[in-house]
Amino acid sequence: MRALLVRNVRAFDPNTSLDAVVDVFVEGSTITRIGRDAGRDVAGSEFVTVIDGQGLWLLPGFVDIHAHVREPGQEYKEDVRSALKAAAAGGFVDICAMPNTKPVNDTRAVTEMLVYKARSIGGTRLHPISAITMGLGGENLTEMADQRDAGCVGVSDDGRCVTKSGVMRRAFEYASTFDLPVIQHAEDHDLTDGAQMHEGVVATQLGLRGWPRVAEDIIVARDLMLAEYTGGRYHLAHASTKGSVELVRAAKERGIKVTAEVTPHHLLLTHEALLGYDTACKVNPPLREESDVEALRQGLADGTIDCIATDHAPHSYLEKDVPFADASPGMVGLELCFPVLLDLVRKGVFPLARLVDALTRSPSRIVALPSPTLREGAKANFVLVDPEAKWTIDPARFESKSKNTPFAGREVQGRILATYVDGIAAYELPKEGNTP
Repeated sequence: MRALLVRNVRAFDPNTSLDAVVDVFVEGSTITRIGRDAGRDVAGSEFVTVIDGQGLWLLPGFVDIHAHVREPGQEYKEDVRSALKAAAAGGFVDICAMPNTKPVNDTRAVTEMLVYKARSIGGTRLHPISAITMGLGGENLTEMADQRDAGCVGVSDDGRCVTKSGVMRRAFEYASTFDLPVIQHAEDHDLTDGAQMHEGVVATQLGLRGWPRVAEDIIVARDLMLAEYTGGRYHLAHASTKGSVELVRAAKERGIKVTAEVTPHHLLLTHEALLGYDTACKVNPPLREESDVEALRQGLADGTIDCIATDHAPHSYLEKDVPFADASPGMVGLELCFPVLLDLVRKGVFPLARLVDALTRSPSRIVALPSPTLREGAKANFVLVDPEAKWTIDPARFESKSKNTPFAGREVQGRILATYVDGIAAYELPKEGNTP
């Protein structure tokens, strides 16, 4: 049986109140011992791989409930294999794949293909999310029972909003039968027709049609009322406005079954990043203003926003190296999520415990996946991090097929050294180079 020993590492898991320098011993796929000198009697064995963890962190593996793998249909941007490699390089042991593929994941056949292919590849695990409506058309519900049985962990028309209230009501009622979260891309398309970025002074300066906050807030308010009425589980994808944060906070106080996520780019960037017509910063929903960023950060810090999700949206240069109005929205995020957000911990925006929780336990609970944790008897799903390592983001070295990020050239501190899934290394940082 294979065995792994990580010695003298700071093991940090806020979910078990663990924060100590310890040895972590793994036999097969399971953590069998954690404690000071827990590996003393096995450290010299030729059958044990030993890692010196001095100065390093060992964290539970991350979980992303919002990623786009582009397969089937757009494999030139990303496919299951490259997405799983990118996820492992970013410390993720589980990712959830959104359904806006070509064809749309609205049938059991697509779900089963994704599940089978991911399992055959190994490493980071993939969990499909089904469409709410057939073809993302906003009319006819998918067979959620079939999709759940095939492996889907939630339903969403991400990329399109379910704007019809009657359809959304039926979606809540049907999904609640199977305790599936209804994940909404909150956008009133009538208010965003032709919009290119956030409605504000920067849009005016650039001569671009703006996307008002209220286009998101109106849908969130309506959906929360429907969730309360039906008793369904509502999850707000990529919250971007201060109004959404306030609505979710009030709904939680009323006991509505609501959760919410925020992306790294909505926590770090404002609409000013688009000055110069930078298509790498064109995302959906758009980057907002400083007041929205502050509200999102506070919402994450106090738990109003439950988790962080990357909204990993790979595009090739064919979709990004074009005039701004023609560019596709989205940026890659799996490989950069943790290091770019660690800077907010150092600035005191929220503590490390909150960041780790928002990447592990909280997203797992939303889609009912086992939460990665550091305790004896748990599966060995963890991430080894060098918190002091400084490096420069170089998209050319990404594991993802796509390179669309506004963070190219940024120096960051904190690096993923290895990601283990069930005790097996799904990713190890090459000894040479500058690979994220």
